[in-house]
Amino acid sequence: MAQTIGFTVWLTGMSGTGKSTMAAYIAARLRQVDRNVEILDENELRDDLWQGLGDSKDERNTIVRRLGYAAGLLTRNNVAVLVPCVSPYKAGREDNRRTIGRYIEVYVDCPTEKLIERDGTGRYKKALSGEIPNFIGITEPYEPPASAEVVIHSDVESVEDGAAKIFQSLLDLGYVTVDELKIITGKKMKAQPPTKTEVVTRAPAAPVKPGKAAPAAKAAAPAAKAAAGKGAKARPAARAARVAKPAAKKAAAPKRKAR
Repeated sequence: MAQTIGFTVWLTGMSGTGKSTMAAYIAARLRQVDRNVEILDENELRDDLWQGLGDSKDERNTIVRRLGYAAGLLTRNNVAVLVPCVSPYKAGREDNRRTIGRYIEVYVDCPTEKLIERDGTGRYKKALSGEIPNFIGITEPYEPPASAEVVIHSDVESVEDGAAKIFQSLLDLGYVTVDELKIITGKKMKAQPPTKTEVVTRAPAAPVKPGKAAPAAKAAAPAAKAAAGKGAKARPAARAARVAKPAAKKAAAPKRKAR
């Protein structure tokens, strides 16, 4: 039986963190070594795969499941698949991991305050004012991965630096070869024992009230010191929605906690 050389790189994170940019960067470089590559971008496939679906948790999980099904078929047929998708719920992502098999999860993280500042679409402002309901990270929670293979902090790391992490993980798992990465990066990279990266979350700023301007981003403070070595026990955490859903009554401000 022929060996499968396909794999799926699932990029998860809130809207605007840079998932699609990272996927395009990785895809272009994999094509340099004659890999068959497909990008399944949730924003580009919306009308074809889930037109008419809403923003409920079940409907969002349906979207993730459909993308995962397509990614699995392509992976089994020796395609390198990149899936930039918010995919806010852990259960849906883990189902795809089990189903696809040759799979790595990349968490593209960025503080919500930064996303609001650099939002060129205006969607975050509309969500804050209540114009867009069920917006992930504002009125609905995003559940960060407890232990992704790769974590990229797009507010402080360049696309090139983030891609280097992804390529290293692909090499560690045997999904790409040293020779392929020599062509892609110009460097001779060495495989390391595969481990999942501990997600060290950062303290969120106070919630922003609907209809008011977003506060200036505050300096991020890690919830705990980064693990001294790889393979440390992951600390699951959930990024809570930044504001309550618009309502007549004023909601009490939640207590601040480390993310």
